Amino acid sequence: MIALRVLSRLLDYPDEALFSHHQNLIEALESAPELDPAQSARLVDFIHQLCARPLLDVQADYCELFDRGRATSLLLFEHVHGESRDRGQAMVDLLAQYRADGLELDSKELPDYLPLYLEYLACKTADEVRQGLEDIAPILALLAARLVERESPYADLFSALLTLSGTAIQPDALRPQVAQEARDDTPAALDAVWEEEQVKFLGEQGCASAQQAAHQRRFAAAVAPQYLDIAQATPRATGESA
Repeated sequence: MIALRVLSRLLDYPDEALFSHHQNLIEALESAPELDPAQSARLVDFIHQLCARPLLDVQADYCELFDRGRATSLLLFEHVHGESRDRGQAMVDLLAQYRADGLELDSKELPDYLPLYLEYLACKTADEVRQGLEDIAPILALLAARLVERESPYADLFSALLTLSGTAIQPDALRPQVAQEARDDTPAALDAVWEEEQVKFLGEQGCASAQQAAHQRRFAAAVAPQYLDIAQATPRATGESA
């Protein structure tokens, strides 16, 4: 599926190759039958705006958006399992799925990295693509809502993916709750989440350490991404007809 290959490339880290060959991506989108003309035009506009800026600025903004904090991470299982043990097993299962379909990863990225997953789906049939995207549609909708809240043009890419999935999930239904989330990508938030607790030796009073740990837990809870109930994003939950 041409559109899926283009979206995979646009969601990956921007590099010189993307800038040098962006016109090829535009031509591919314009000939792709999977998206309607309006959606295709929005993606073409995204490419034009992206590649009109200095590459270093685009790369810095990309890292700021997708690599700081967890709310907009492109690692799919981050939004499902967080740091639980289930995440490791989910990685193993997804990697086994890749290998069963003849795909051996030579990338440094984890199996649940969204651009990698999209590239994998792009090699499959149209029905398999829709099913694969439908499986992650709740995550796509959540990311779309968060990116709209941050006024990021990358939101259009997630809207296109939801269109290709054929899902009824609507990101707009999540926006009121997303708007109430505390940001997890501020310097203070990152310090609170990643700061290591001071080491205390046996026999030392642990009061200060305990207070520090309690502060970190409270602050981390305040900025942690909300794993929303995606059922409310369906037409039935929003009062629309099924």
